[in-house]
Amino acid sequence: MAGSNKAKVNSARETLGTLLEISKLLNTGLDAESLAICVRLCESGVNPEALANVIRELRRETAALKAAEAESDKK
Repeated sequence: MAGSNKAKVNSARETLGTLLEISKLLNTGLDAESLAICVRLCESGVNPEALANVIRELRRETAALKAAEAESDKK
């Protein structure tokens, strides 16, 4: 039984490693932890397209906040 669990863990790590390589090739900007969270969310039934839209929106909002902060620092 323990060998089976170890094989599953190794398989999951290998799969995540492959997904991380693909993510880097596609320039998604997701680190390993963020990618793992996205995978778990999709496995739990979250719509991948909706998740991608949320991530893009969060990045836009973060960039806007940083720009506004930089502008206020200039004053």
